[in-house]
Amino acid sequence: MQKRRLILHFIYLTILFYSCTQSDKVNENAIFRYNEYRNVTSLDPAFARNPQNIWPINQLFNGLVQLDKNLTIQPEIAKAWTISPDGLTYQFSLRKDVFFHSSPLFGENQTRAVVASDFVYSFDRLKDPKVASPGGWVLQQVESYKANDQHTFTIQLKTPFPAFLGLLSMRYCAVVPHEVISYYGSSFRSNPIGTGPFYFKRWDENVKLVLRKNTRYFEKDVKGRKLPYLEAVSIQFIPDIQSEFMLFLQGKLDFINSLDASYKDELLTPTGALQSKYKERLNMLKGPYLNTEYIGFYLNASNPAIQSKKIREAINLGFDRNLMIAYLRNNIGYPANQGFIPKGLKGTSGIPFPYDVEKARNLVAKYIEEGGEKPILTLTTDANYLDLCEYLQRELQKIGIDIKVEVLPTASLRQAKSSGKLELFRASWIADYPDAENYLSLFYSKNFSPNGPNYTHFKNKEYDTLYEEALSTLTDSLRVKRYRQMDSLANSEHPIIPLYYDQVIRFVQKNVEGMEINPINLLVLKTISKK
Repeated sequence: MQKRRLILHFIYLTILFYSCTQSDKVNENAIFRYNEYRNVTSLDPAFARNPQNIWPINQLFNGLVQLDKNLTIQPEIAKAWTISPDGLTYQFSLRKDVFFHSSPLFGENQTRAVVASDFVYSFDRLKDPKVASPGGWVLQQVESYKANDQHTFTIQLKTPFPAFLGLLSMRYCAVVPHEVISYYGSSFRSNPIGTGPFYFKRWDENVKLVLRKNTRYFEKDVKGRKLPYLEAVSIQFIPDIQSEFMLFLQGKLDFINSLDASYKDELLTPTGALQSKYKERLNMLKGPYLNTEYIGFYLNASNPAIQSKKIREAINLGFDRNLMIAYLRNNIGYPANQGFIPKGLKGTSGIPFPYDVEKARNLVAKYIEEGGEKPILTLTTDANYLDLCEYLQRELQKIGIDIKVEVLPTASLRQAKSSGKLELFRASWIADYPDAENYLSLFYSKNFSPNGPNYTHFKNKEYDTLYEEALSTLTDSLRVKRYRQMDSLANSEHPIIPLYYDQVIRFVQKNVEGMEINPINLLVLKTISKK
């Protein structure tokens, strides 16, 4: 019955896509197709809070600066910039050839050029409590900003913040047109007008999203050819990962960006190489990913075991990360043996988390001797990480801790985690910008959720002082030294249990050219073509 439903669903999507492409008369080889099983909730850059939203938003919008595949800051709408010697004043010179996508709301010309006042409007909107953007925090260090003239935009910081340019590369900071937002209001989420390499064509929510080539796009490749190469992008929303994999093998999708337990052994050898039977059909791209998978404790939970440092440390020591990566991930990723900050960023304390069952058992026994009851904890996850949580459940039983695993839909898990309703939760943190401060901000007490990323509600005065000092430290070596102190302090209290540092892994059809990976797993389609 389940198989029949999947077949009928596939037939429906095929017919829908066929009719769409026939009416739009787009060359089949110029359409890039992928599936987003987590669904998209908004195409408004003010709500670019997770990868499923960020990926299409990145095709539709531009900001002042962008990151290349090596996470180096590059110009985007800003062609150049200067930073004052005290690190407080950033002045950007804007390109004059960036135009918004066509819309009758611009009047007779259907479009207009981006000017500096558009960034003033976009930043104002990001801070507007009526908009309630989850990205307002990116301007926390900003004192003021202004349009000096049509093509000059200046930002004044409260205190120096060396990571600020990287933060501006986030799609929260993309430019948006006031005319369109004034007309659509909150419905801008499904009627986006940006400046990006593709423009919005159609969104059948929960079914399909279509983007089309922006022929007036301003960027060119190294040979001077206009970007993008593709004519269209087609995004489906099939929630079942196995169905997504089936469509990919049938050539109906151009790439997949996941490694699900249901098919990892079909694609990969135990050592993480592509199975030989697929080498002539597929390419595998793999590289470092600034993403730490972890278990978080909500430290204000009523369960006394959660509040016990001994129990938190016992969990940290009580399972074999190397075995977990080999058994559950086919060696894709790196064991998180040295804290929350992943490989590739400076600032980790380097203090290892050894696998020590004996010490873990002793910590649990001491907790009980001191009056605690046998620890019983509820670990909440979504279905995609159930195998990992069940592995932890089995391993922690060996040290005297009972774990009940609860499965929630991804959206429900995210909401419950943010509102402090879960005592123990599986989560991940993907770098928004390439600086260790992005990870260390999760333990700053002024970032308590739901208004910030401190989901554990960890609070430590010494940590807060070090964090604030680091923000205003311009010398790289001194700032990294404070990062290491903060990392060591947080690790010693165990508010989270790092599991593994992820790797970007993409499986791509052989006819796709120009696909690159980057350590923040941003999807960049403007340089992709198909043979």
